[in-house]
This record gives sequence, structure tokens and C-alpha cells, in this order.
Amino acid sequence: MSDFLTPVPLESIDEHDVLLQTGYWGRFKSLFGWEASSYLVNDELPLLTLTRKLALGLSLCYVPHGPLVASRMNQNEYYLSSISKHLATYLPKGCIFIRYDLPWGVEGAQRRPGDLKPPFRRAPMDIQPPSTVVIDLTKSEDELLGAMKAKTRYNIRLAERKGVEVREGGIEDLDRWYSMYRETAARDRITIHSKQYYATLFELSEKMAGGVHREVRLLLGYAGEELLAGIIVMINGARATYLYGASSNEKRNFMASYLVQWQGILLAKARGCRLYDLFGIPFDDNPDDPMHGLYRFKTGLGGIILNRPGSWDYPLSHPLYAVYRGLEAMRRKYYKEFRKRAS
Repeated sequence: MSDFLTPVPLESIDEHDVLLQTGYWGRFKSLFGWEASSYLVNDELPLLTLTRKLALGLSLCYVPHGPLVASRMNQNEYYLSSISKHLATYLPKGCIFIRYDLPWGVEGAQRRPGDLKPPFRRAPMDIQPPSTVVIDLTKSEDELLGAMKAKTRYNIRLAERKGVEVREGGIEDLDRWYSMYRETAARDRITIHSKQYYATLFELSEKMAGGVHREVRLLLGYAGEELLAGIIVMINGARATYLYGASSNEKRNFMASYLVQWQGILLAKARGCRLYDLFGIPFDDNPDDPMHGLYRFKTGLGGIILNRPGSWDYPLSHPLYAVYRGLEAMRRKYYKEFRKRAS
């Protein structure tokens, strides 16, 4: 078994463009209640796992955006089954299941990837958003603008005409950004982490030198000295990821978020990234979806829609998994059907 799945130090999987499968991400999450472990599959495929303790000596294992395996679904499923069986031998005895946020998918609006076969079970709720928009940064600036929807280009120019200025901030600016992020969370009814969570992203990237080029950048849009919008972008090798965004309730007609995002794209391109991942949209253009505005904003920036399978579970203890699954389904109902729609 060890020939198929070999434990390795976290730093040995750091050369990875997929942010959530890097040793950096493992170190980051280990500071917030997770135990990070790393492996090589067949001595070449990196695999990061995160284990979290539950009550009564139980635990769960989570694999974010991994593993990266074959290109065809049947091959992916075959390797995923093999990886799961071998991985189970390294997990604590009380581990209930392994949850995968699968990284592969299909391109194009409203195209769904196929389901996995048993013993895999579709998770009651996704951890990472299955659908995203990915922008090809190898295009010229004119081509990038040309791929956007006309309204998006108009809003970028409008923000410039309104005098919005985008400045690069640092960890010292997080207080102001986080205050605005809390404002955004209240307006959009989303759950956010503590300020320290976001500060740690910056602190950890500064401590880790060498290896793949990685940096966290905070871009802030101002009208004069009034902060109107801000985003956190992670540069990770050839891929940049837009992780978090905030906008003020004031002067929303200044369209600052559009200009800030455009500057984030240009920053990633200047750093040599080939892809810019907008990191999450609803599956379709549904006006009734609470996140419909997010869909229109991100798809308006151009790029290709990628729909992944979402979160899938490999149960290790079927009776305990059934209990956990029921509790999680109730939690999903609260967040999706009550909290998001509460007026």
C-alpha cells in the first residue's frame, strides 16, 4: 500500500498551481483546527488532506480540490476509489468519511458533470463552490476587455470617470477592509471568518520563502480617501485566485468593484499568471438565486464557466455517516432556505 500512497512532508507538495492542494494551504488550515497531511500517489501525484476532530473521538477527512488525476470521468473515478482505500489506512480509527471537493469538471454554462457511482455519495452540502469562471490571462489586455460583456466594460470605464483609484494595500489595511467585509456580509447574508483568518493569509505567505511564486495581494478602490471596494487575490504559480471581495454600501453607483477586479486581473497578468480563477458562482443565471448578482458580475468579466461535480463522500463507517449526513442536511436547509432568504 505504501508504494501506491506515500506520506511526505508538506513542503514537498508546495510546487502546485492548485492553491487548495499546496503545502501552504495545509499550513494555513492547520492554524484553524485542521490537521494537514500530504502524500504522493504513485510517487508523483501530490495529495493534501485535512482531518478535523469531531466529538466522541470521531473525525472527518477533507480533500480540497483534489486529487488531480486523469482527464476522463471513468478514469478519475477508478483512481479516486483506489486513493480512498489506501488513504483510509492512514486515517484515525474514528474517521467517519472522506470528502472530496473534486477539481475536474466540464466547461460551458449549464453543463453538469456526471455523478460518481457508489460507494461515493453526493454530500448534502458543498464546501467549495462547484462552479467558477476562469479567465485566460495569456490574452492581450484588449482581448480581455473584448471578452467581457458590454455592461462590464462600461462599468469599468464609469468607475474611472467617477475618479475611483485602485491602490495596493497591505496587512496594515486589513482593519478597514474587514470592516467593509462585515458590511458586505450583512448585506448579502454570507458567513465570514474572523479578521485573524484573513491576516494569517498574509503573514504565512511572507514567512514561506522559495519554491513556487506565491503572494497575497489586497487591492483597494477609493473615491478620494473613502474606501468603496477591496479584494484579496492570491498569486500561486501560474494561477491567480480571487479569494474574497468587499464593497461599501455607499456610492455603489461609482462601480468601484468592477475597476478593482479589472486591476486584479491586470496584476495577475503582470505577475506571469496564465489563469485567473474567480472562485465561485451559482450554477446558472437564475434571478431567484440569492447570489444571482454575483453570477452576473463574474460572468460579465469574460472567461470560461467551469462546472465541477461538487463535494462527494467516501463513507468509512456507514451508520455514523448516515447520522452525520442527516445533521448536515438540516444545517444546509437552514443556510440555503432560511438564512439566505430571511428579510
